[in-house]
Amino acid sequence: MFQLKRTHLKLSEILTPDEALTQLSLFQGESGAESMAVEVLPISPDLDRLIRQRGRDLRLRQVERQHAVKLVNTLVTNLQKFLKDNKEQPFFRDMSVLTTGSYYELVKINKPNEFDIMLKLKTPRLAWTELKDYNGLFYTVSLTRRTRSEIRSFLLEDELTISSSKIMKEMHFLVRKFVTTHQGHWVVCKRRLNSPAVTLAFVSENEREEILSVDIVPALEVPQGWPQAARAGPVVDKWLGKNARRKFLSQPVYFVPKRPKQRNLSDVEKESWRISFSHIEKEMMKYHGNKKTCCEGRTNECCRKLCLRLLKCLFEGLKETHQGKLSSLCSYHGKTVFFHHLSVRCEDSLWTPGQLSDCFMKLLGDFENAAQLGSLPHFFVPDFNLFSPAVFSKRSRLFLVEVLRNQRESGLPLLQVQRSPPALFYTPALPPQIEEISAEAVTPLNHDTMTFQTSSFTYSYMTLACVIVFMAIGCVFRALVQ
Repeated sequence: MFQLKRTHLKLSEILTPDEALTQLSLFQGESGAESMAVEVLPISPDLDRLIRQRGRDLRLRQVERQHAVKLVNTLVTNLQKFLKDNKEQPFFRDMSVLTTGSYYELVKINKPNEFDIMLKLKTPRLAWTELKDYNGLFYTVSLTRRTRSEIRSFLLEDELTISSSKIMKEMHFLVRKFVTTHQGHWVVCKRRLNSPAVTLAFVSENEREEILSVDIVPALEVPQGWPQAARAGPVVDKWLGKNARRKFLSQPVYFVPKRPKQRNLSDVEKESWRISFSHIEKEMMKYHGNKKTCCEGRTNECCRKLCLRLLKCLFEGLKETHQGKLSSLCSYHGKTVFFHHLSVRCEDSLWTPGQLSDCFMKLLGDFENAAQLGSLPHFFVPDFNLFSPAVFSKRSRLFLVEVLRNQRESGLPLLQVQRSPPALFYTPALPPQIEEISAEAVTPLNHDTMTFQTSSFTYSYMTLACVIVFMAIGCVFRALVQ
C-alpha cells in the first residue's frame, strides 16, 4: 500500500494521529530506508488568497463548454455512423463509445479544449500474458482459440495474437477517410509513436490555430476478470468503501494499443497493449466523497477536485517554464498521487472549501515526497512505479524535486502566471453535418448582447437629452422672472 509521510515535527499539525502512525510506519524510499520528508510551511495570507483566486480562475466557462461539447458530440455521432456503415473493415462496425479523461471527470482546467473518446471493440474471449520487466502494466493479448470472425485481419502469424500496430494503422486509415468525406474544420494530427490515440484537431478557418482536439482511442474490452497484477483492486476501503471496491472489480478492464517507451523494443513488445482503468477512474472522480451526499449541494461541497486542478495547473506551468527538462511529467502523475492521498485523508470533513489552501499544500507535499523518494506506485497496478528510472529518468526526477521545492518556498509564483490557451471561437462556415452549432445557433447570443449594448447607449443618450432640455427650460424661466 502506498503511503506518504511528512515532517516528523509537523505531523501532529497536519495529520490525525492514526494517519501519522500509518504513514510513519509504512512510507519508505527505494532503498528501504526512510528519507527526509518535505516540511510543510505555514500558509501566509497572501498565499491563501493566491490559491483561492487561482482556483476560481481555473473553472470552465459555461458558454465555452456548451460550444465545445456540441462540436465533439456531433463529431462522435458522425464517426460512429461512418464506422458502422463502412464496408472496408467490418470489425470496427460493432463498437461503442466510452467518454473518458479530464473533461468528463470534471477536472479540466482553463479551456474545454481536450477530449478523450474510447472506442470499445468487441472481441471473442481473450487471454493475456504479462510482459516481463513492466510489473503488470503491459501485456500481449490473444484469442483463446482460432476464429473466422472479422478480427482475423488484425492477428499475427500465429493467428491468435492481436496486433496493436495493425489496429492502430487501420484506425488511422478509417479516421482519415472519415475526415475526408466529412468536409469541415477537423484535421487528423500527425501520429505519435507511443500514443494509443488518433488525434483530431478542430482548427480555425485559416487552419493556423488549433481550437480543440479529440483523442480517439480503440480499446479491447475484457469482461472476464482483471489481470493478477491488479486483482486485489484499488485501495479504497476506507475512502469509498468495500462495496465500491467489489463493484469496480466486477467491471471489465480495457487494453489500449500503447507500447512501452523504451528503446530497442522486441517484436513482442512492439505489439503489446497497456491495461487501462479510465472508466474506473472516471467513476471514482464522480463519486469521490466518503459519504454519498458529498457535493450534492452547496452545503455539502468539498475541495477535492479543485486541489487536483491546482496541481495540474502547477504541472503545466513547470513544463512550460522548463521545456524539455520535464517532458516525462504528465497529469497522470498528479491524478495518481491524488488517489493515494484521498485513500488516506478520506473523511469529507477534511475537504471543506474553507480548507482549500491547506488541502492543496498537503497534496503538493505528498507529490514532492513521492518525487524525492522516487516512489509513486500506479494506483491500480501497485508494482509499477511511475517514478522508476526506466520511465522517469533520475536526472529529471531530481530536477523536478528542486523546482517543486523552489516553488513551495517562494510562494508558488507559477500559480500567479495567467496562461491563456486559444479562445474557443467557431467560424460561421460550418458544414451541414454539424448544424447543431452553426452560425444561426450562435447568433441569438450575439444578438442579445448587441441588443443589450444598443439599449444601454439609447438610454444614456435619452437621459442626457432630458437633462439638457430641463436646463434650457430653467434658463428661460429665470429670464422671464427677471
